[in-house]
Amino acid sequence: MNVFVAAISIVVVLGLAFFFVLTVTEVGQAVKQRYTKPPVAPDPQPAPPPLDAAAQELRMRYARGEISREEYLQRKIDLEEY
Repeated sequence: MNVFVAAISIVVVLGLAFFFVLTVTEVGQAVKQRYTKPPVAPDPQPAPPPLDAAAQELRMRYARGEISREEYLQRKIDLEEY
């Protein structure tokens, strides 16, 4: 009878030890998740500067084929000076 009680005691103690280790592991992972920083998303690309009405009109005229590339580039430089 004493062997049977000893065997039951060993099984119970091993079961409790297993659940103790499992619980400590889970708590450790939860604490780690809570106190680690989430990955930082990269900064989005900055938006291009807005075009004023004259620059926008110049681009539209070039796109429609009303002015040549050379004329477009020269007028673009002229507009950027002001």
